[in-house]
Formats: sequence, C-alpha cells, structure tokens
Amino acid sequence: MSLRIDQDHSRFKQIVRGKIKQNLKQYVQQGEMIGKKGKEFISIPVPFIDVPRFKFGSREQGGVGQGDGEEGQSLGQGQEQPGDGQGKAGENEGQHVLEVDVAIDELAQILGEELQLPNIEHRGSEKIVTTKIKYTGVHSIGPESLKHFKRTYREALKRQISMGTYNPDNPVIIPIREDRRYRTYKLQNLPQTNAVILYMMDVSGSMGDEQKEIVRIESFWLDTWLRHQYKGLESRYIIHDAVAREVDRDTFFHTRESGGTMISSAYKLCRDIIKADYPISSWNVYPFHFSDGDNWSADDTRGCIDLLKGDILANVNQFAYGQVESPYGSGQFIKDLREHLGGDERVALSEIADKDGIYGSIKDFLGKGR
Repeated sequence: MSLRIDQDHSRFKQIVRGKIKQNLKQYVQQGEMIGKKGKEFISIPVPFIDVPRFKFGSREQGGVGQGDGEEGQSLGQGQEQPGDGQGKAGENEGQHVLEVDVAIDELAQILGEELQLPNIEHRGSEKIVTTKIKYTGVHSIGPESLKHFKRTYREALKRQISMGTYNPDNPVIIPIREDRRYRTYKLQNLPQTNAVILYMMDVSGSMGDEQKEIVRIESFWLDTWLRHQYKGLESRYIIHDAVAREVDRDTFFHTRESGGTMISSAYKLCRDIIKADYPISSWNVYPFHFSDGDNWSADDTRGCIDLLKGDILANVNQFAYGQVESPYGSGQFIKDLREHLGGDERVALSEIADKDGIYGSIKDFLGKGR
C-alpha cells in the first residue's frame, strides 16, 4: 500500500510539474503568487487537474450495465449541454483552481528548462567557508541539550527486560543515569560560493506603479534562479532620482519621488558598495538596474559609461540594465549603452514594454550563463 501511495504521489507531482511548465509564461507575468512565497516553498495556482474516478448514479437508474442501447454504442452527452447559459441556478460547487506548494528550487529548475538557461560559471579563486555541525554517533556522556531520547528509552527498556522488572500490562519505563545516551558531533568547514544582487531602480516621477510592479515581478524570478545557482545569495537595494541611497526591500518597491534623474549617482553608490563589501576574489556580483531610460543629461550618461568601463564591469560577473517602458520616459539611455557597451559580454540589456515582456527579459539577463 505504501509503495502504491508513493507511486500515486510521484505521478501527481509529474502532472503538477507539467501544468506549471505549460503555463509558466502566465505565472511569470503574475504578481500575486509572489505574496504566497515562503522560505522554501511557494503556492502556485494550478487549474484543471482532473483526477479520473467512477461516479455512481442513483438506484432508480438500474444496475451496472443495464438500460437501453447496443454494444459499442457511443455514450454521448444528453440534450442539455453544460455551460450553454440556458440552465437554472444550481446547488453544486463549481470548478476551482487548485493551489499546490512547489519547492522554490524546483521552480527554478522548471524556469531553466523552459528558457533553456545555462548554469552559471562561478568566478573567484577563494571560497567563503561556512561551519556545519555533523552528528557522528552516540555516547554515554554529554550535555543534556544533546540527549538522544529514543536511544535513552531503548537502553532503559533493555535494562528493565533483562532485570525482569518490565511489566507489559503496565509499561512504565524510567531511565536512570546509566541509560542516558547523547549525540556526538564534529564541526565541518564547508566551502561555499556566495553571490550578491545589487538592485538599482529609478524612482523619479516618470516611474509609476505599473513600472515598479514589473520590476518587482522580474526581481522575484531573478532571485529564484540565482538562489538555485548559489548556496548563499545576498540582496542590496539602491534607489535614485538625482541622488542615490541604499534602502530595504520594502522601501525599494514602494518609494516614489518627483525629482530629476541622475543615473550616475546610483552607479557610484553601487561601485562603493562592491569595493567595500564584495571583493572579486570571493564574491559573484550581479548589479541589475531598472529605469525608463530618461537621464538628466548627455554628460551624466557619459559619466555612467565611464563608471561601467573603469570601475564596475571589472568587478562583477555581469551588469544588467532593464528599460521599463513609460509614457513619460525618453528611452534614450539603453541606446547609448548599446552604442558604447553593446559588444561587451559582461553587459546584458533588455527592453520591457509591459508584463508580457518579463518572460523574454529574464532570458536576456540570464541566458549568457555568466
């Protein structure tokens, strides 16, 4: 029975996985599922999973296989077709969407398969070392915090049975000091490749709520893939109008300013954070910048290009710029980046017209495997 249940569960997981792959582009465009994200799992609405089953009619309809008709005759629908809008209000439940919990790591695998994303080649000669506790055995002495209750109970049971004091009708097991068992452990140093994402976003008046929602959705999928590639991933957030500042995640997605736009201010802060906290020898660094492409001046754009060429690109795996279409933005900045940096493998550029463009933009950013 247990084997049959495991087989059924495995089959159900394959069906769910197939539905997610079939509707992945639709899920990528949706923002509400991000609010259902847990630490390890995320709830995804999966429609139309139909589990085949027998349905028995009322007794008045006769027994199994009885009634009018000939052998081989098709059992078609009746006179009334469901869903034609002609019926009366009923009392039965309708068809509902099923929400299933999917491991975020598995969701990343599906994303990689569908977008054909290459695994990232980690850079850096040094490894960040983390310490892990590994339990290696059981001993008769140790701290109470490491007491092994199951082994202690078993030792007490063995002692009472051997002494003839165990009563099956009144199975009271009382461990004494000699029965106690404790876990033993050792510390292991494990190398771990770490990465950091530095999100930068233009929050001037031309970047509205719709543009920020696009950035929020896309950042979720970028996080999902990069967490699948790296054991440790940090995220830092920079907002800018004419001046840049570092903020927390909630402020990043909900701040709206009305000032001008000097993109160089964000790039300078990004450069300073990388130099201070993320040395190239041990970190994989991913700056992602989102804007509507409306910079203050051509001089500031030239300053941005100089910062990228001279300070940032040499210290990152890849620099990515996503231009979110806005009715108020000129869209000029991505053209300037293409002109001066379009041939650099360390630069990924993407234009995002609306939520439908998120799917292709993820491929633009992650498709190089850097």
